[in-house]
Amino acid sequence: EAKVLSFLVHNCKHIMMILKRSLALLFAFQTAKSFPLAKSSLKCDSKLLMSTATTFTEAVSEAASKSLGRKVELVATSGGGFSGGGGASTSALMDKETNTKYFLKSARNGYDMLRAEYEGVKAMSDTGTIQVPTPIAFGEFEKNGQAFALFEYLEFCGGGSQFELGKKLAQMHRHTSDKGFGFHIDNTIGATPQPNSWEETWPEFWDKHRLGHMLKLTGNAGLAKDKVEKLRAKTKELLSHNPAPSIIHGDLWGGNKAFCKKDGRAIPVIFDPATYYGDREADVAMTYVFGGFSSDFYDGYNSEWPLPEGHEKRRTVYNLYHILNHDVLFGGGYLRQAQGMIDQILRS
Repeated sequence: EAKVLSFLVHNCKHIMMILKRSLALLFAFQTAKSFPLAKSSLKCDSKLLMSTATTFTEAVSEAASKSLGRKVELVATSGGGFSGGGGASTSALMDKETNTKYFLKSARNGYDMLRAEYEGVKAMSDTGTIQVPTPIAFGEFEKNGQAFALFEYLEFCGGGSQFELGKKLAQMHRHTSDKGFGFHIDNTIGATPQPNSWEETWPEFWDKHRLGHMLKLTGNAGLAKDKVEKLRAKTKELLSHNPAPSIIHGDLWGGNKAFCKKDGRAIPVIFDPATYYGDREADVAMTYVFGGFSSDFYDGYNSEWPLPEGHEKRRTVYNLYHILNHDVLFGGGYLRQAQGMIDQILRS
């Protein structure tokens, strides 16, 4: 209880952000109607299979059984695991056959969003580097449109090494794509649709699918046309450092990392991603937005794979995307903050 109280006291900003993201659920589903997510070729999807389920829990059990290749009978249990990200509700389920606990995310009409999250977590898991909640299954109970994604249940704990967190993240970033920059499915950043069409060059990808996308959603951030053109040209110039297309988390703020108990020790874990292949600096840059990462984290990262020259200037470019997204989601003073960042970029 003391550890929980200490966390609440020292992480008020993170907790408020989680609450705000949960309130964005309606926006996510309304926007998704006019900005549909791309479909994936992944086949372990109960929506694509004949189902005999008569209840939501039976549908999740059926999907887990097909994925794991054995009978799974899930029942509700205590625990909620990591945050709901993007407006999904969270809960825990227990397999009566093995007493194995799982973490469940669900959302009415949230099939595309949860499918994309499942595939993003799977891509990170497949690197065999940093701990993520291992993805088990996803699908939809078609009788009521309730979508779901089932993950390994992790026991969160205090302590843990931020040096190891940084080192493991850098190891994940060493896994790259031979297709260029993007991802095989569009996903969401918080509750905002995030396009991930493949591009050969990093400046082109960022201009089209990150900066250009957010400028459309924010009415050019209130800027005159000529200033928008200067911003986009300057951004392309700053991003011409030829980075490798690394697998990145995509939404790595302090609320999307923690430590969990595994094999008798506290190990770092990341979750709730907006995964794609991009410049690894974008992940590191976001860790500065709301805090929660110590100097040990950056020391650990650079011990494994030092950041290249000029990353400090590019940090503002990458974080502008997230501040514009927060204007889309929450309004308030985020637009003024973004405009200040734009002026900083143009002066660099």
